[in-house]
Amino acid sequence: MYLMKHIIVILLSAMSSFAATIQENIWANGETFLGFLEQNNISQSLYYNLPTEDKELATEIIAGSKYFLLKDEKSNEILQALIPIGEQNQIHIYKNEKDVSGFVFRTIPVRYFEKQQSVAVELNSSPYNEIMSITGDTRLANEFAIAFKRSFNISDIQRQDKIAMLYNRKYRLGKPYGSPEIVAAFVHSRGKPHYLFTYKDGSYYNEKGESLMQFFLTVPLKYSRISSPFSHARKHPILGYKRPHLGVDYAAPMGTAIWAAGDGVVSFVGNKGGYGKTVIISHAEGFKTLYGHVSRYAKGLKVGKRVKQGSLIAYVGSSGLSTGPHLHLGLYKNGQAINPTRNIKVKKKSLPQNELKEFNALVAHYKTQLQEVVAQGYPFYVAANEYKANPDEVIK
Repeated sequence: MYLMKHIIVILLSAMSSFAATIQENIWANGETFLGFLEQNNISQSLYYNLPTEDKELATEIIAGSKYFLLKDEKSNEILQALIPIGEQNQIHIYKNEKDVSGFVFRTIPVRYFEKQQSVAVELNSSPYNEIMSITGDTRLANEFAIAFKRSFNISDIQRQDKIAMLYNRKYRLGKPYGSPEIVAAFVHSRGKPHYLFTYKDGSYYNEKGESLMQFFLTVPLKYSRISSPFSHARKHPILGYKRPHLGVDYAAPMGTAIWAAGDGVVSFVGNKGGYGKTVIISHAEGFKTLYGHVSRYAKGLKVGKRVKQGSLIAYVGSSGLSTGPHLHLGLYKNGQAINPTRNIKVKKKSLPQNELKEFNALVAHYKTQLQEVVAQGYPFYVAANEYKANPDEVIK
């Protein structure tokens, strides 16, 4: 506990002139940034004086996220706050009497370190249960089940079948952080290995370079240009500092039709902070799409309605905090913002010839690594608690 507090205090720029306490909280479902300010006696002018892009980012706080407060021990007044917006970035609020609101708002990266880990297990129950029992990592077990669902009938797996995988795992403050990335894996069933590999765009492919992705997006409107791309750290041309933009902005005339980017169920229709009138659709495998700044909704659109890819859902507008008519398209996987343009249906079902040479070299490399893991015997796993928190994880 002391180590965690020590690191967080460094993270919050260690205000040595105050006797301060650290509070760890969970962002509640339905909680808003304005509500957070009011609850903590911070002037709402902090929000209203922000540039448009920062107001949008305040809308990106995800329910269930863990955030930290540094409070004065005597007055219980907030000195600083760190609130995550996705896995890569966080909102940093800190006290500054020179500011009109008495506080400053900025976005900074989340510092973590990443380890490539491996696991191999002989099955006595489902892959999900076996991975959970040996790693305790719910997200890893989930991702493995989803990944192989695309290429292999998990129900065909029998006792004494074997699985092995290499994956990248983030760690922060000595604990697993965010979502794991499976880079290579196999299921050995009925005497035959079934492989998958992650390539450049983050999609899964079999060893022949054929895509295993079942979920594809289509561009949801006819647009004139991309006015603002997705970025985890885009330098603002006027303000000069970096801030994330967790979606893609498509410039289009007012009233342009917006279609569902994929099959799914409407999970939100209404006003959502800086995004104004917004539609959110839940898709398979933990994906959601967000359509912001719309002018009006399609007739009959409501929460719970099933929509097909290409169904009319809304019209381009400039509602909320917008400088002109455009669609803000956000894409989320398990609550984390990812780049929509990397998942839009522009790629073929298999890799082009000019990429296969590089892909085949990657496959050979990872197959060798997987064999080295298997050679350790079953089960094999390096426990996560061997990786301790260290000051290198900290960003000021």
